[in-house]
Amino acid sequence: MIQDHIQELKTEKNAVILAHNYQPPEIQDVADAIGDSLELAIRAKEATEDIIVFCGVEFMAETAKILNPDKKVLMPVREAGCPLADHLTPQMITEAKAAHPGAAVVVYVNSTAECKALADIACTSANAAKVVKSLPNREVIFGPDANLAYYVQKQVPDKQIIPLPETGHCYVHNTFTVQDVMDGREKGSMVICHPECPPEVQREADIVGSTGAMVREAGRSDCWTLLTEKDMAYRLRTLFPEKKFFVKDSAVCTDMKKITLHELEHALEAEVYEITLPEDVMKRARNAIERMIAIR
Repeated sequence: MIQDHIQELKTEKNAVILAHNYQPPEIQDVADAIGDSLELAIRAKEATEDIIVFCGVEFMAETAKILNPDKKVLMPVREAGCPLADHLTPQMITEAKAAHPGAAVVVYVNSTAECKALADIACTSANAAKVVKSLPNREVIFGPDANLAYYVQKQVPDKQIIPLPETGHCYVHNTFTVQDVMDGREKGSMVICHPECPPEVQREADIVGSTGAMVREAGRSDCWTLLTEKDMAYRLRTLFPEKKFFVKDSAVCTDMKKITLHELEHALEAEVYEITLPEDVMKRARNAIERMIAIR
């Protein structure tokens, strides 16, 4: 079986497999750790293995490499990117800093290493509000997700959040509507939405939370509607088999689905595809990421 061979290769290579909650079920099943971006960043930072195989998208593997510059970090599929991360460019940050000289710069972990290198601190959806609250600055440039920026503004009303860009959204979460909330209620379920969902959806949902929060909140109800990527339900059904979790089958991150068992096997066999970044970018980005991890 390919799953057994993957485990053998992992032992032989002294490797650890990290997988995001949105990975396909078969990838989650062979992973050593599954979680959201914050949880996986912490696990990557604590890694003692020689090789980190990151089953997720490019910015996640970059984060693991930045935290472990001396380790080999592999990504089974080179083309697994994040359209949300592509919304924000280093030039946008430079121009925003010039327009708002007293503002702090917070970049969502769903951003490129080059953007993190220009930030004061990074954040995830799990700790975004805490990160912003920790800053002394009243103005905060925040990107690239405008819906998450809205969520942070609601949580931290004493600060002025400047979304960068104003049109940056996750194409999966931005398609959820208030009707999806109503449909969940008709099923008799609690409704939890990711903070990348549109503002009107956040206002109607019972809970707004990251995928990590969805795991923590699952005990509050026996029936949930999850307004996030559909394979979060597999993770929760594995952890809580006695509960019901409804998802929207069309809520699919295509980049998260690019990694297959065969590609994971090949990555371990051939030790591809290795993440490499300029040393100066890693050094500057590491400060922003480590500050993010310190705020849980």
